[in-house]
Amino acid sequence: MKHSFQRAGLIAALSLFGGGLLLSWFTHGTGTVKDDPKRGISIPQQLTVPLQVQAAYNDKDIFFRYRWPAAKPGIFHDVVVYEGGKWVRKGKGNPGPEKDGMHEDRVAMMLDDGSVPEFARYGGYLAIGSGIASFTQHANGKEVAAQPHLGKKLKQEEVTKSLPETRTDLNDWSSVQPESTLQAQRQAGYFLDLWHWRGHRSNPIGMSDDQVIAEARLGDEGKSSATGNWDGKTNQPQWMFNPAKTGYKALRWDDIQSNKIDQESVYFLREGDVVPFDPQADWKDGDTLPRRLLRTPEGSMSDIAVQGKGRWADGYWDVTLTRKLDTGHPLDDKILKDRGAYALAFAIHRMATGARWHYVSLPVSLGLERPGDIVATKFATEQPTWGDKWTQVELFYPGQVSWPHLNSRQHAGAPNIKKGQPVTTHHSVEQLKHYGIEAEFAEEIRRQWWLTLWAGVLMILAFGVAFHQLVKRQPGA
Repeated sequence: MKHSFQRAGLIAALSLFGGGLLLSWFTHGTGTVKDDPKRGISIPQQLTVPLQVQAAYNDKDIFFRYRWPAAKPGIFHDVVVYEGGKWVRKGKGNPGPEKDGMHEDRVAMMLDDGSVPEFARYGGYLAIGSGIASFTQHANGKEVAAQPHLGKKLKQEEVTKSLPETRTDLNDWSSVQPESTLQAQRQAGYFLDLWHWRGHRSNPIGMSDDQVIAEARLGDEGKSSATGNWDGKTNQPQWMFNPAKTGYKALRWDDIQSNKIDQESVYFLREGDVVPFDPQADWKDGDTLPRRLLRTPEGSMSDIAVQGKGRWADGYWDVTLTRKLDTGHPLDDKILKDRGAYALAFAIHRMATGARWHYVSLPVSLGLERPGDIVATKFATEQPTWGDKWTQVELFYPGQVSWPHLNSRQHAGAPNIKKGQPVTTHHSVEQLKHYGIEAEFAEEIRRQWWLTLWAGVLMILAFGVAFHQLVKRQPGA
């Protein structure tokens, strides 16, 4: 009888050990971190990308030069393709790289003069509020459209970047401050100046989009550099290429997909160089038209120009943007001054990615002929002569990390933020690129941790039972 109990104990121990081992075997390395389009998750293979920056200015203008790697130039945004007797949109967008490659390359720079003090400490994290589009948990489009200020007045269809003090509740995207408060904030300089160069919607006409981040990401006052080329009533384009100028009325989808159309080609529609769309033309399957019409921007939106033209060569984009130090639009732009000190943060999109699937930087200081991470040198001529000295800024994939999350109990560093300690005090880019992935898969990682813990507990328990039974079997035990 005694030996039967001991045998049963050993069998139980082996069962516990086997169960723990199997649990560990089947749950370890099962792909916790993997793409999940249904939840808007797409993890890039490369988590960091270097961005090189130079800056210079004279008495009137400031110049920023950017250089970053890209396997090929993204010079197309969305298009419409003639298929089976109708026009079909390509490039509507999806998590990660757009499946047809129809998302333009971009470089963006946020700029502040100290009026948004947290920006110099936390950079772009500050502008990621609750409900923001493309996060797994994002605001419903109908609810955004119904919100009195964002939807009904600003015609926003989704929640975009914003600053914390434009909300009465940090965790509620819809709690927008009264308009009188928003106006007072803007007049006090509580906004970020956003320079936004686009490979298709601005570069071909030598311009950069000029935007502002306040209660939302908004365009500056005036007319933008692009408008739509689609008639929703007839479900067809409004404009096509002028054959008298280009020799063709449309591009060919196969040529786009095989990269036969390069930067020297006329691949964009520009106001004044197009003709009205002719539905009776001999359209063939594969005929392709851009879904955007480029035009000359006006007003505050026309402040940022491209010096020369952004060019891609040998695996790198090289883009130089220029703007007046004082644009005369203080409610849209940060006015720059000789010897001034400012804060910057950068982002790039490449490999046909849009929305949040980009790379961002930590905040970077800018000094105009004064110390800073980036020093803008002063020159006396009309245009700068660039040397080989660059400031390299490491950009990283940020994941789903929002400002409300960083200020919540879920973030161990929330007390440090309340103390005003900069992100660089506690984190490096190397850490943050992994933290972004952890934020994408917080639930899965937590579940995996519990499974691993229980597997370990079972195996330890099994060892204890087995050891106890073996000791009892020894003579004299």
